[in-house]
Amino acid sequence: MENLLYRKFTKEEARMLNPLQLAFVGDGVYEVFIRNYILNNNKELSTHKLHVEAIKYVKAHAQSEIIRRIESDLTEEEIYIYKRGRNTKSATVPKNADLAEYRAATGFEALVGYLYLINEIDRLNTILLKSVEQE
Repeated sequence: MENLLYRKFTKEEARMLNPLQLAFVGDGVYEVFIRNYILNNNKELSTHKLHVEAIKYVKAHAQSEIIRRIESDLTEEEIYIYKRGRNTKSATVPKNADLAEYRAATGFEALVGYLYLINEIDRLNTILLKSVEQE
């Protein structure tokens, strides 16, 4: 039976996707990771408080800080994907985000989406865990 929740892409297929498509997937992957991380560490919180905690990680400012922190640990290929996402022009910018932060966050999400789609789960886990480490 075909896995309807997940289809692995080759690196070539994933590289052919628009960076905003990679970011679209990466946004969802990162959101689920953060929600799971927060719930596992705060089972006593109400759903509203869990949501408030999650926002601290998923907003553009936080994601731009994450990518700044981990950029030196990225491979050449990962930097290429990140920069493609960062440099892609988006039709909109959230009202609560600085343009440079928003672009960096889009690059981070593109990288997460890329690693997820090509099934680089160990590397994805490494980057996701680094995203929640304190400086």
